[in-house]
Amino acid sequence: MAKVISIANQKGGVGKTTTAVNVAASMAATKRRVLLIDLDPQGNATMGSGVDKYNVENTCYELLIEEVPAKEVIIKNTSGKYHLIAGNSDVTAAEIKLMEVFARELRLRNALASVQDDYDYIFIDCPPSLNQLTVNAMAASDSVLVPMQCEYYALEGITTLMDTIEKLASVVNPNLKIEGVLRTMYDPRNRLSNDVSEQLKRHFGDQVYRTVIPRNVRLAEAPSFGSPAMYYDKSSTGAKAYLALAGEILRRKTIK
Repeated sequence: MAKVISIANQKGGVGKTTTAVNVAASMAATKRRVLLIDLDPQGNATMGSGVDKYNVENTCYELLIEEVPAKEVIIKNTSGKYHLIAGNSDVTAAEIKLMEVFARELRLRNALASVQDDYDYIFIDCPPSLNQLTVNAMAASDSVLVPMQCEYYALEGITTLMDTIEKLASVVNPNLKIEGVLRTMYDPRNRLSNDVSEQLKRHFGDQVYRTVIPRNVRLAEAPSFGSPAMYYDKSSTGAKAYLALAGEILRRKTIK
């Protein structure tokens, strides 16, 4: 049965979607069976997977609201060699309609039950806000991977985020754990980056991944070509960092 990992942070611009696309591609490169779910109405993970979000037959909307079976919603041909459930602006309507349905927090968990045995890992790219979509992701997940930029405001917000995850866990998913905290857009020449990194390690200990994701031009360019970094430029530091992260996820145990 697949391990389901939500990639979430209430703060935007921290490399959440970049992480979702690239860790999914890196896991797939290790011969794991991977499904990526784009639960963000912006649809950036869909475009970054080489799929046109404006021209998809089914998205998370059909999965959650129309109850189209997961196997009919999954796109198997992506640039990252993983499978995809697409997202676009229709997913905004799903968030609204979820308010009207019974057991709305469990829609995604129930929808994935029929395909969990088909995958080793399922990654969910969450919206950068706490809404019904994020709650659905948390209810369906085994753990949460938190990407964060090494800057002051990110450090200030992560404690709030952890409290939110803890409260959500107590309500919709008592088994939910923190998979890990990932430092993104890291610049070792920047004193603030180093200071924040050290504070993170002091506060969260082993929950902080040893792997850090550097600021990297290739990582920033790859989405515009509809490709994960490892297929856009496999020699780039960004591509290598996400391969290292995939290896670390495979090696380490989930820390509560």
